[in-house]
Order: sequence, then structure tokens, then C-alpha cells
Amino acid sequence: MISGPDREEAITLIEEAVADGASLDKACELLGITERTYYRWKNKQKQGSVEDSRPSAEHSSPSWALSPEERQRVLDTANSPEYADMTPHEIVVALADKGIYIASESTFYRILREEKLLNHRGRTAESGHGEATTHVATAPNQVWTWDITYLNGPVKGLFYYLYMIIDLFSRDVVDWEIWDTQDAEHASELIRRACMKQGRLSTQPLVLHSDNGSPMKGATMLETLYVLGITPSNSRPRVSNDNAYSESMFKTLKYRPNYQPKGFESIEAARTWVAGFVQWYRNEHYHSGIKFLHPADVHAGKAAEILEKRQVVYEAAKAAHPERWHGRKTRDWTMPVAVYLNPPAKADTSDDARVA
Repeated sequence: MISGPDREEAITLIEEAVADGASLDKACELLGITERTYYRWKNKQKQGSVEDSRPSAEHSSPSWALSPEERQRVLDTANSPEYADMTPHEIVVALADKGIYIASESTFYRILREEKLLNHRGRTAESGHGEATTHVATAPNQVWTWDITYLNGPVKGLFYYLYMIIDLFSRDVVDWEIWDTQDAEHASELIRRACMKQGRLSTQPLVLHSDNGSPMKGATMLETLYVLGITPSNSRPRVSNDNAYSESMFKTLKYRPNYQPKGFESIEAARTWVAGFVQWYRNEHYHSGIKFLHPADVHAGKAAEILEKRQVVYEAAKAAHPERWHGRKTRDWTMPVAVYLNPPAKADTSDDARVA
């Protein structure tokens, strides 16, 4: 911002240059201003002062803007120990589940971005293959997906293998185990145990989707599935994203803040860590793919009740400050009716269906 004395001096220099035969535009250009600015300063000089009046101008905030106290509450909440590892999406729904509404997700993001606090809060190309196998679930225990991932051991080259089954509809962990080898016998043991935990009868339809690894397609595993009345489903050969739910689960696991990328001291230590992760994931994690619910709540059939309470909180917040919604509806907290695994091109991808 150019001070008043500097503006007075600029006007004098320009007038002297013009009196000596210079053109006005060239004189202004040398001083880094436009002719329009010169004339504006000249008019203000005639009025008695060339000082910039902008700093003293009144700037009113829109009626819907957050007050300084509300803005600070957003920052205090986002940085509190309870919510420090959560994204703004997770924070807002966690508050809503307690009957609290402070601000929208976008407002949380904007304020954190302005304060330079929007860091990571917590760590594919098309193929020419044919169409992937499609499955759809409208309730828990209709489609399961499973996979194996390695966990580093105490020395280089030593791995432990995490076997994990998740439910397509609820994203809940159906069962898991860690062994020091990959084989179909372990996989068979895990699937039998999972069915017992879920109280599943062999007459109930169930699809088990996996990739094409040898433990998934071994004779022992296939025999077990046949006996249990489970339909096996496998990804396309050499296609890595046909089992997206399980792959996403393992990414979530390995990007937890306390994950041990340099290796676990023992298989018991690995089991202890994964047990803690599973407890957090099932009962504390606000999963973005299931309306920011906890997977265990969806699996237990509590989703509708929780989402209905959230809707009440949002409607009350809108009623208190309708101007902040600008005529928009509140967020839709209704539960999707179907979840697709590898949906066909014409599958319903509206708000009533979830897709992976």
C-alpha cells in the first residue's frame, strides 16, 4: 500500500515530467502506476487528502458467517486429542452422533486449510481384460471378500501372513488370523470359524470373493466351500483391483499411525497389534463408504437408528441458521439399499447404491 506522502511525490514528479514534454502514460509507467490511478490520486488531492481510505472502511461479514468464537470452537475441536486423528468428515459425524453440530465438513476443511492445519490426519490404469464378476449385497452375510497380506517380521525376509475376511455390505471384519505360511488349510480353517461365529447355516446363500492366489483356489479350500454351501468367486487373472474392498482394508491397516512397517518382534506381537486394529476399525472408525458409520453397527443392524438421529441433528442446525444452507437441503443420511462389487456398466450408482 502506497503512503500519502509517496502519492503526493508521485503526482509532483509526473506533473514535472509532463511539463518538460514527456507523455502522461510514459511518466506513469516509469513510476509503476496507470493513468487511471494518477487521475484518481489527483482528484483525491483536490478533495484534501490522497491517503488510502480502504483500511478504515467498514467490512461487514455475511449474516451466516461463523463468529470468531464459533471458528475457534472448530479449531479447538479438530485439534483435541479425541478428534486429532480424524478427518473433518469423521469429526462432523462423530459430533452428530453425540447430538452436536458445530459446522459443515466444508467449513471444517476451509478453516483448517486457512490455518495450515489440513495435513494427512492419521498413511490404476484400465486393463484389456474381460468384464469382472459382479456381486451385490443388500444385507450382511450375503457376500464376503477376503485376502492375505504380509506383515514384516523381526528380520529382513521373514514375514507373517494376515488372513482377513470382511463383509461386503457392512465392511465389518468377519474373522481374521495370522500364520507364518500361506496355504489352503489355513484358509479353510478360517472360513469354517467365520461361519460358526456368524451363526451361518449351510443352506444360507453366501458368496466368498478373493483373488487368484493358491490358498484361495487350493483343493482343500474349494472342498470346504462346497461342504459349507458357499459359492466361490475369484478376481480376473493378473487384475489387481477386482477385490477392491479387501485391498482398501489392508491400506487402512498399514496406514494406521502405530503400524510397525519395520517389523513385528514376533507373531504374537503381530496378532496383538491386529487385534487392537480390528477393535478400532469395527467399533471406532467412521467408515466413509458406509455413511461414516462404524462397521460393527452396520453389521448389527443399527444403521437406520443412528442415521435417523443424525438427520434430526442436521435439521435442527439448519433451523437455527437457515441462511448458512443457502436454500440447500441438509445432508442425506439415508442408508443405501445395495452394495456392488465390480458393478456392471449399467448398474445403479445412485445414492441408493454403493459401489467399489
